[in-house]
Formats: sequence, structure tokens, C-alpha cells
Amino acid sequence: MLSTMITQRAIRILIMITICLIVGFLSAIATQSSVSTWYPTLTKPVFTPPNWLFAPVWTVLYILMGTAAGMVWNKGYYHKWVKTALYHFGFQLILNASWSILFFGMHLVVPALLIIISLFILLLFTFKWFKVVKPEAAYLLLPYLIWVAYATALNFEIWRLN
Repeated sequence: MLSTMITQRAIRILIMITICLIVGFLSAIATQSSVSTWYPTLTKPVFTPPNWLFAPVWTVLYILMGTAAGMVWNKGYYHKWVKTALYHFGFQLILNASWSILFFGMHLVVPALLIIISLFILLLFTFKWFKVVKPEAAYLLLPYLIWVAYATALNFEIWRLN
């Protein structure tokens, strides 16, 4: 019985990590061409990280996000709070991918800024609901929250400087 529960938990976490990494992969496709063409032409703030840092940071963040979502899902999808938490998670994941498409894929800095602000707000709600369901899962989202806040400031400064 215990091994079945552990296996179910592991499978749910792996499914959610896979979903997050797929979103990340699709976002990377939208980003790829612009990183070497359009993005270097922008005036960027002094706190802009080097390009090589983005892929490893996002990989770790997607793994943490997927782990957190899997932990919440494991509490029982039949529960109203779990559903609410996972709906918030799903919507923020859509905004996450939308930002990459708008910013890097379409070069729409202002709409991307509006999306990332919305993402940050929705992520705060996701954190709140994850904390209700499984506090440890919520804490796994903290690096993501910090990174999105940083990315929001970066997006804002890129808009302001250009």
C-alpha cells in the first residue's frame, strides 16, 4: 500500500515536471532565433544576466514547478482546493509561455510586460493556493516567484530604455 502511494506520487510529479519542461521547450523555440538577432540589438539594463544563464535557470525552475504541482496533485484532485491550486498553476503556465512568444517571438515588449505582470500576480495566487494545500509545494515556487519578479523588472527596463 505504501509503495503504491509513493509510486503514484512519483508518477504525478514526473508528469507535472514533463509538462513544465515541454512548456519550457516550446518557449525556447520561440526564443531561439531572437536571442542571436533581435535581443542583442536592444539596450538592456546593467542587471541583465548573461544569455547562457537563462537555460539552466529555467530548467531548474521548471523542475521545481513540476515537483510542486505534482505534490499538490497528489493531495487528491477531487478536493476543491487542489483543483483551484492546479487551475491557477495551469493558467500561470500558459501566461509563462505566452510571455516568451510575445517578447522573443513577436518582439512585442509592452504586451509582454503586461503578460509578465499578470503572470506575477497569478503566481502569487498560485503560491497562496499551493500553501493551503501543501506548504512545502508552495515554498518550491519561491525561486520562480523571485525570478519572475526579476524578469518583470528586466522587461520593464528594456521597454523604458528602448
